[in-house]
Amino acid sequence: MTPAPASGDAETLRRASLKVALRITAACAVLVLCLLAAATAFLMYKLANPVLPGSTAPGKTYTYLDSKDLIEGMILAGLAGVVLAGVVGWLSARSAIRPLGEALARQRQFVQDASHELRTPLTILDTRIQLAQRKADPGSETGQALARIREDAGTMTGIVNELLLAATGGAADAADPVDVASVGRSVTADLQDLAAQQGVRLVFTSSGAPSARIDSGSLRRAVLALADNALTHTPDGGTITISASVEGSFAVLQVADTGAGITGVDPDRIFDRFVRAPGPGNAPGKRSFGIGLALVREIASGAGGTVKVARTGPDGTTMRLALPVARD
Repeated sequence: MTPAPASGDAETLRRASLKVALRITAACAVLVLCLLAAATAFLMYKLANPVLPGSTAPGKTYTYLDSKDLIEGMILAGLAGVVLAGVVGWLSARSAIRPLGEALARQRQFVQDASHELRTPLTILDTRIQLAQRKADPGSETGQALARIREDAGTMTGIVNELLLAATGGAADAADPVDVASVGRSVTADLQDLAAQQGVRLVFTSSGAPSARIDSGSLRRAVLALADNALTHTPDGGTITISASVEGSFAVLQVADTGAGITGVDPDRIFDRFVRAPGPGNAPGKRSFGIGLALVREIASGAGGTVKVARTGPDGTTMRLALPVARD
């Protein structure tokens, strides 16, 4: 059985069908008007240069038409043709877009099923981490590692919940103010081991107390994606600086690296899906699909903010994430 599209998808498909039908109708209307104009011009030419039959033409019948009636008849026929074209265009557009609706419904159903199935093992994983934490001293190296692992598991659970929410078409709850500096500091701490393995120095700085209304998990994923991109393009011995500050009415978080800059692609397109910039020649092999930065832009725009390349060149690149400051 083919799943029915969600209400949001059905409305989107209806608008798409209407748009296609209107385009078909507009094209037909232009064609009809051109034909009417040509027919009218020809008729006016004939009226201006009449060819009258001779009075001595036996056995022939001639019919005379009023030009006004003829023009009105052509106009009515043209309008009927436009309306018919609109109806045919609407039916054709709905028929053509129906497979797209079925594909969207299957996609949503798959995401719903996959997200629901992933929640159970993630819950079990979190429970096992908690049991392990009870046997470890919270201040020990093992206890701190388990705390970070549980935080990562919580992030994965948040991602799954957001996928399930997006697939069901539900509305997200209003986000509470989030300390942007705290999220940046947490990401910096979590990536220290990875940065050390690549021979990269990772530091965090903060000025002021920036806060924004955004889901903390979404903000964390955005900062992680920016920092991960910087790690990919920073060679051994380089430095990555994550900084948080307040600039006017925006909470700003910047990720600056000392790589070779963005080359081979327009910096304005770096946040488009599947756009990838080549990394340094001595960077560890890492496959990229060009999706991470696109997700950052979606997260930023969803919170009313922006993300852009603030600076790029041979001495490095700076990514700037700006979110509206949370007002009480």
